[in-house]
Amino acid sequence: MKKILSRDELKKEIDTIKAAGRQTVFTNGCFDIIHIGHIRYLREAKKSGEVLIIGLNSDSSVRRLKPLSLRPIIPETQRAEVIASLEMVDYVTIFSEDTPYELIKYLSPDVLVKGGDWKRADIVGADIVPEVYSLPYIHGISTTEIVKKIRETQDTFM
Repeated sequence: MKKILSRDELKKEIDTIKAAGRQTVFTNGCFDIIHIGHIRYLREAKKSGEVLIIGLNSDSSVRRLKPLSLRPIIPETQRAEVIASLEMVDYVTIFSEDTPYELIKYLSPDVLVKGGDWKRADIVGADIVPEVYSLPYIHGISTTEIVKKIRETQDTFM
């Protein structure tokens, strides 16, 4: 099964999945350096339905979201491949917009999930998806913290 699809290919898959009565779950993010927080989050997200769909921020959208951070570190094609290789992930599509709103609207998932650092009122797409969940956030584990630690450690070894 091909897991990394264009939005149009994914829409066709979702329509087939929904016609079979299966529930789709959507989440999105940069997923720049995969860490245990991502794994736990995606595992929990998958429990909200049968088919887990990831909207992955393109390199250009990550640069707009994090303009001073020199991110993303990992290119979008590699990030997509890493995310797609996870057993709990069923499909991945890359989006270039600043938010996944139009993608969510187009794909029309049954469930929308974000991490606990997002309040339900701030979750993009919460107004158009029937079920919305904000999963518990794991404090102290983030790509930003990992990058910070690498930079601090780098100074020690240079």
